[in-house]
Amino acid sequence: MRTKILLGGLLIGLLSGCVGEDAADTPSPSNSQETANSETEVLAENLEVPWSIDQHEETFYISERPGTIAAITDGALERQQVVLEQSLSSASEAGLLGFVLQPDFSDSNAAFAYYTYEAGNQRMNRIVELELVEEQWEETAVLLDEIPSGSTHHGGRLKIGPDQKLYATTGDASRPETAQDQDSLAGKILRLNLDGSIPEDNPSSDSPVFSYGHRNAQGLTWTSENAMYASEHGASANDEINRIEAGKNYGWPVIEGMETEDGMETPIFTSGSNDTWAPSGMDVAGNALYVAGLRGNTLLRFDLAEDSETQIIEGFGRIRDVYIDGNDLYFVTNNRDGRGSPSEQDDQLVKMSLSSIEQ
Repeated sequence: MRTKILLGGLLIGLLSGCVGEDAADTPSPSNSQETANSETEVLAENLEVPWSIDQHEETFYISERPGTIAAITDGALERQQVVLEQSLSSASEAGLLGFVLQPDFSDSNAAFAYYTYEAGNQRMNRIVELELVEEQWEETAVLLDEIPSGSTHHGGRLKIGPDQKLYATTGDASRPETAQDQDSLAGKILRLNLDGSIPEDNPSSDSPVFSYGHRNAQGLTWTSENAMYASEHGASANDEINRIEAGKNYGWPVIEGMETEDGMETPIFTSGSNDTWAPSGMDVAGNALYVAGLRGNTLLRFDLAEDSETQIIEGFGRIRDVYIDGNDLYFVTNNRDGRGSPSEQDDQLVKMSLSSIEQ
C-alpha cells in the first residue's frame, strides 16, 4: 500500500508524564517547515506500541512495549512472545523498550533488550540477553540490573557501537539530581562489553557510565567517522541533539538548551525554549541525522555540514524510532502509546526513500 505524505500532523491526544514528550497542546512549528514530496510505503499495520527497530536479512524485528517482538517479513507479521524473569511494568513510558540483535545472530539467535519491571514496591530497569527458541524469546542472562526507574523517564535505547560495545540510555527516573550523581545509573549513557562486563577504557574502569547529565535520552547513532550522537527530551522544551564524548557532563538539571556552565556540554541542536520535538530513536546517513519526533509528529533531518534542521514528513502522528538501510529509511509510529490519536491501522512500520527526501 502506498500513500502520499500528508502536509498536516495529527493532533496529539490527552497525554501524561514528562512535558517534553507528552505535552497535550498542538505542537508548535519547527525551525524549518519544509516537507518532502516523497512517497511512503506502509509495510505493516496494527503494531502494539512499537519501540525499537532492528533487521536481519529480510526480516524486521520490532520490540513492542507490552512484551512482544513483531517479526515482519515481506509484509507478513508474526508476533513473538518474550518470556522475562521479572514482571514487565505497564507504567507510563515503561515496558519492553530497547532491542538490538547480537552481531552473531545468524548463529546464536540472541539479542539484547532493555525493559522496565516491577519488583514489590520498586520499579527498575535491566539490560538482558534474549534467545529466540521456537519463535519465542527467552531471557537467558542479565547484563546489568537495578537501573533506577520511576513514574516516567526510563531511557531505554540500546545500540551496538562501531567499537562493538553495547550502549544504553537511561532516564533520570523523574529524580533530576540523579543525572549528576556519577554513582547512580540514572540519567546516563552506559557502555558495556557484549558479555556485560565493563570495558577497561570506560571513563572509569569500574563503572559502566560513559556520559552523564542526561534527562531522558532515547536515541543513539554514529557517523561513518565514529562520531556519536544522542537525542534527549527537555523538561518543557529545549530538546537536544548532543555530540557524545566519553566522560562528558551534558548538564541536566543544572543547564538545558543553550545555557552554559563550566565543565558542561551544550547541544549542537536544540528545539529552543518555545518549542519541543520530543525526540526519540535516530539513525544517520551521510552528513545527516534522522530523528523520530513524538510530540512534533514528524521526522527531523539535521544536516551536520550545513548546521540546519528540516521537517521531512508529517501526517503519521507520533514517530518513535528510525532505521536506515542503504537508501531506505524505515520508521515506526507510536499513536497507541496512550498519548496519540490512533487510526484503525496504527501503529505502523513505514518505508521511504532517502533519495526522494534529499532531492
